[in-house]
Amino acid sequence: MNRDVGGSPDVGPDVDPDVIVVGGGAVGENAADYAARAGLTVVLVESELLGGECSYWACMPSKALLRTGHAVAAVRRLPGTTAEFDPAAVLARRDVFTHYWDDSSQVEWARGAGLTLVRGHARITGVRTVDVGGETFTARHAVVVCTGSVPVTPPVPGLDTVRTWGSREATSAKEIPRRLGVLGGGVVGCELAQAFGRLGSAVTLVQGGPRLLASMEPFAGDRVATALRAEGVDLRLDSRLDSVAADGDAITLHIGGDIVTVDELLVATGRRPNTFDVGVAAVGLEPGTSLTVDDSGLVEGVDGAWLYAAGDVTGRAPLTHQGKYAARIVGSAIGARAAGRAVDAGRWGEHSATADHVAVPQVVFTDPEVAAVGRTEAQARDAGLDVRIVDLPFAVGGSALQADGYDGAARLVVDEARGVLAGVTFVGQDVAEMVHAATVAIVGEVPLHRLWHAVPAYPTMSEIWLRLLEVYRTRS
Repeated sequence: MNRDVGGSPDVGPDVDPDVIVVGGGAVGENAADYAARAGLTVVLVESELLGGECSYWACMPSKALLRTGHAVAAVRRLPGTTAEFDPAAVLARRDVFTHYWDDSSQVEWARGAGLTLVRGHARITGVRTVDVGGETFTARHAVVVCTGSVPVTPPVPGLDTVRTWGSREATSAKEIPRRLGVLGGGVVGCELAQAFGRLGSAVTLVQGGPRLLASMEPFAGDRVATALRAEGVDLRLDSRLDSVAADGDAITLHIGGDIVTVDELLVATGRRPNTFDVGVAAVGLEPGTSLTVDDSGLVEGVDGAWLYAAGDVTGRAPLTHQGKYAARIVGSAIGARAAGRAVDAGRWGEHSATADHVAVPQVVFTDPEVAAVGRTEAQARDAGLDVRIVDLPFAVGGSALQADGYDGAARLVVDEARGVLAGVTFVGQDVAEMVHAATVAIVGEVPLHRLWHAVPAYPTMSEIWLRLLEVYRTRS
């Protein structure tokens, strides 16, 4: 255990902090920051790099690997242009975004925020009590678990006998493999298959189901699959990886009756809450399962209002931005309860993570991008909503200017009983920046008759909103 930053002089071996936050990733940082803003003393415990998965091995490096290829592809869609890039320069730019896997700047931020950073592995040992490397801290008010998630490895024969990549190894790779196998067709599998394909790898992607991006609208996965195939990715849908074996320095994949040899194998088959070694059994919870929380972040099944959780570890909305949102609410709720103030945990209240249920935005940074928020058609129907669907291709002045032959699609999922949007999905080049308008419409529960008066600027891709609403109105 190493006390890296003494942010508060009032915290030490003999002085208890108000709050202990276990896990110093993006989620833990936000929970700690908001608790400190409420005037509480905070110990933030992290066993690896402060800033966590997203900063060093996930969101930031993966998007850095994708961005140059996307920009070059966009340039090539305009007449009279040529563009090339150097893969080594892409890796070098990626390293800049990860700060060369050095968390000094994050440590400085923690110092400025008044946090006490403790390096080491934390385990809950009792009510409000956490052990870090033999030193015990007891929180006056709350312990917050923000330990994220860990990869799930499928039971494929031979998989444990060969060298594999997880997302960490892929996003921090120092060289581009000549041949890359990808197991899993979710967000990580699709993004990294395209990133490495554009960087020069021959990519084979194996997906057990019939579609990529199975949790999203079917047309989104279909369009991404078409794009990957067009770029030369060997896409094996509805296929099973029967076994894996070492072949010298290479790896042999047995897929149905085919044998494919790769130099690296990325296993991207999902993640699960990281509660195995956090000590939750000490307070009556089952290790390895998600921590079920109420909308203020309080963990259910624990006596007393002291144990909170936010982010992937809760299993609610496993996305960095949603985890940070929940963490801000948790930090504020802890501050309110510590001060004896009422907690506003009602729907859309200050201390309620309501958006986790109905307004979760997500972007898949493939090319085409997939940007979605709220419910899919299937989810809306399963929720018992009276659903109406509006589908259109992107065919507006803005998209025509964006790229020659622009090919995209948009869907509205309308809750007819209330006349508001339940979900929106855009697929196409450069649609990521459009999703926040849809998020605002869903969170604000803007009636469609009022949304009609939100006039999109011409000529922008946001003109698609006018076309979607025109179709909705004419078919009413």
